[in-house]
Amino acid sequence: MAVDRQARRRRLGAEGVGTFFLVLVAAGAGVVAAVTGGRVTPAAQAIAPGAMVLALIYTLGVTSGAHLNPAVTLAFAARGHFPWRRVPAYVGAQLLGAVAAAAVLRALFGTAGQLGASRPGPGVGTGAAFALEVLLSLGLMTVILGTSTGARNIGHNSAIAIGGYVALAGLWAGPASGASMNPARSLAPVLLGGHGGPLWIYLLGPLIGAGLAVPLAWLLRGPPSPAATQAAQGTDLDGGTAGNGTEPDDGTR
Repeated sequence: MAVDRQARRRRLGAEGVGTFFLVLVAAGAGVVAAVTGGRVTPAAQAIAPGAMVLALIYTLGVTSGAHLNPAVTLAFAARGHFPWRRVPAYVGAQLLGAVAAAAVLRALFGTAGQLGASRPGPGVGTGAAFALEVLLSLGLMTVILGTSTGARNIGHNSAIAIGGYVALAGLWAGPASGASMNPARSLAPVLLGGHGGPLWIYLLGPLIGAGLAVPLAWLLRGPPSPAATQAAQGTDLDGGTAGNGTEPDDGTR
């Protein structure tokens, strides 16, 4: 159906555009700090991605669920909120958005600040950085899965909770591991020529954290609810909804 195809394009467009702006800020803060001699402070570098996540959930949550992160999409799918057959398209849109953001930074500033590539801090070992990424991602996915209930995933509570968590994680753990929690955010700068820490830390850490968050969500909240499923999948822009029990999801959305 034409409406289904339009809804699918809008959802994928929202994921791509949202991830673009998230990576532009998250990686770009380090780039601009390098270009301006530290005018973007470490605290600002931590807070800016959290504020952007908050804004994007308000803006795009109703359209796509505002995943903005492959690990979030996989956590929603494993929890039963999101169809597995739609995961590749969502992850592809997120990666395209992230790479586009890194390409813009490369065009504007060259490889200054290594394009904001994620890396462990001075004196922080690979094992410690990996453990931090797992734990930080576990906490992030727990917050996301815990607040994705009906309108709360696209309204005040979820936006503030998730954005606040991202900022707080960056404030205390950013100097140690980079506090990426997002494989797309860490992969894109490397693909465009930035040199960060061992990439596997920032690809596997968030995915393992997401995997651990799913059984924890079952323990804390029980089975997935239809309202949370609707929040994870977004709402059709023609007035219908997907995954809320009012109409079937045939996989085309």
